Amino acid sequence: MATVYDGWDERLGRPVAVKLLHPGLSADPTFRTRIEFEARSAATLNHPNIVVVHDGGDDSPSGGAPYLVMERLPGRSLHHAIIEGPLSPMQVRRVLVEVLAGLSAAHAKGILHRDVKPANVLFGAEGEAKLADFGVAKVGGNDLTQAGQVIGTMAYLSPERISGRPATPLDDLYAVGALGYEALTGRMPFPHAEPAALVRAIAEHHLAPLLSVRPDVDPGLAAVVERAMAPNPAQRFANADAMRAALLAERPQTLLLPVPAVGAGQPWTGGVMPPPPPSRRRRALAAAAIAAAVLLALALVIAESVTSQPGTSQTPTQGTTTSLAPPTTPDAPTSLAPPTTAQPVPEHPGNGHGGGPKKPRHRKDE
Repeated sequence: MATVYDGWDERLGRPVAVKLLHPGLSADPTFRTRIEFEARSAATLNHPNIVVVHDGGDDSPSGGAPYLVMERLPGRSLHHAIIEGPLSPMQVRRVLVEVLAGLSAAHAKGILHRDVKPANVLFGAEGEAKLADFGVAKVGGNDLTQAGQVIGTMAYLSPERISGRPATPLDDLYAVGALGYEALTGRMPFPHAEPAALVRAIAEHHLAPLLSVRPDVDPGLAAVVERAMAPNPAQRFANADAMRAALLAERPQTLLLPVPAVGAGQPWTGGVMPPPPPSRRRRALAAAAIAAAVLLALALVIAESVTSQPGTSQTPTQGTTTSLAPPTTPDAPTSLAPPTTAQPVPEHPGNGHGGGPKKPRHRKDE
């Protein structure tokens, strides 16, 4: 449809890309309208994952070939990257997430891309993926496609698009899944050169499971890609945000870090990690357990001191005699005998016969 040239913006002093419609198509009103339609569609989108369109017009005052002026990206396309071999799962995950972010912005504006494929994914200066070429896009109810005409690259079309049904956002998501399958495996999902065989393979979903072609892909990423390509639209993701969230939720497998060199940092202890710091709840439970243990120990000490008192008479001290009543049973009444004290020893000596004091004499009249 067009050729893209490397250009220079003389007025603003910046590199640009100029998309010029083929001369043989310039006289066709449909193609002229389509490239103008692309300019208006892209101009309404301002997103870091969509190629910016700066300007558009004709290459001559008399109405020559239409052109678009777009931002010039230093990176290559995803198509050229796949030619060199399959991408790593981490790279594919990032590309899909960024492409879906651009599609989400387009779908929010009512714009369907309808031609998502590796050649239309370009890389910026920081390696970010940008979706390009809205030349066959559909905006709201405006569609330049004629009845019975299928627009897009057949290898990335959904079964319902091939059957002639109107395009929906789910068709763009199907193409993103096909794009991810190709980026991971290095081959198209349906590598059929003959158009009739390709149509039949897509309609009957003759798709080799991704993990059978690329076993090292983490199952979560493979499941997202295959769900996006489900032959039944009801089994696909509801929108671009849902598919993007699934990709962000499915983390890759944990990487094993190499053993640090001897003498670098802390010494290696055999890979045993220190325990995590206790949480506030665990600290509170530990404090409560310690307090309970202290209270229990005090109770045991008090009980031991009480039970250690003797239940029988002790050796009496000099000058006193203690008499304890015998223990009683529940059926017998209790009587306590008052303690008796010994008579004080007189200071004067005795009579010399008994070693003790003399008994007092009584009167006869008593």
